[in-house]
Amino acid sequence: MAQQSSTQNPIMQQQKIVISNNNSEKLVGALHETGSTEIVILCHGFRSSKEDNTMVNLAIALENEGISAFRFDFAGNGESEGSFQFGNYWREAEDLHAVIQHFSRAKRLISAILGHSKGGGIVLLYASKYHDVRTVVNVSGRYNLKGGLEDRLGKNFIERIKKDGFIDVKKRSGEVNFRVTEESLMDRLNTNMHEACLKIDEECRVLTVHGSADEIIPVEDALEFAKIIPNHKLHIVEGADHCYTSHQTDLASIVLPFIKDCLRQGS
Repeated sequence: MAQQSSTQNPIMQQQKIVISNNNSEKLVGALHETGSTEIVILCHGFRSSKEDNTMVNLAIALENEGISAFRFDFAGNGESEGSFQFGNYWREAEDLHAVIQHFSRAKRLISAILGHSKGGGIVLLYASKYHDVRTVVNVSGRYNLKGGLEDRLGKNFIERIKKDGFIDVKKRSGEVNFRVTEESLMDRLNTNMHEACLKIDEECRVLTVHGSADEIIPVEDALEFAKIIPNHKLHIVEGADHCYTSHQTDLASIVLPFIKDCLRQGS
């Protein structure tokens, strides 16, 4: 079930599309429509949204090449319904499945799925389970989901969350930014990217892009993906941080030729 309306962007015309997930939550997205049969689905990262610079810029770059793109908010993020949860890796993969089913029913060919940061993990998990998309782009995804937790939650976070049942992550102002429950923490810790990546089909072409100066997820995570994903290409962007702050053009110049080449090979 989807609703459609158009919103005027200063740069282009976009369609707002609302798609229901398996939990009857409405996922809100923006379609950059070129009239192409092919469409690329873009997945944002942790505590982010479809309005993230990387999502918007890649959608525009794809549109400029004549390829339609759809960027959407996972449940509990941005404009989409649902409550934010810290883990939700497989649930977000199911959100992506709902989006792909929507466009498949509309006779669109899902030419690629692309995710940034946590979204990179989501598109890989999706490919490990559903095997119906042949091109996957993982931009700065995390291989080791046990990594980065102490930076975000503080020392002894396991002991603290077992004692209190939750940890509140606060802004510098002292205001609570989001709550991590024991269940949601375990969801992340029990999500095994290594096992999942071993289940990705050999026919599925995977590109991993990572910045050499990534301050959130170490570039070593990208090297681990390269070791275990069968049909894999790795591109390290020298000097790029996690959000590609000064390297948005570089990112697009790597991602677009890969997707277009995969489209040619698939046609």
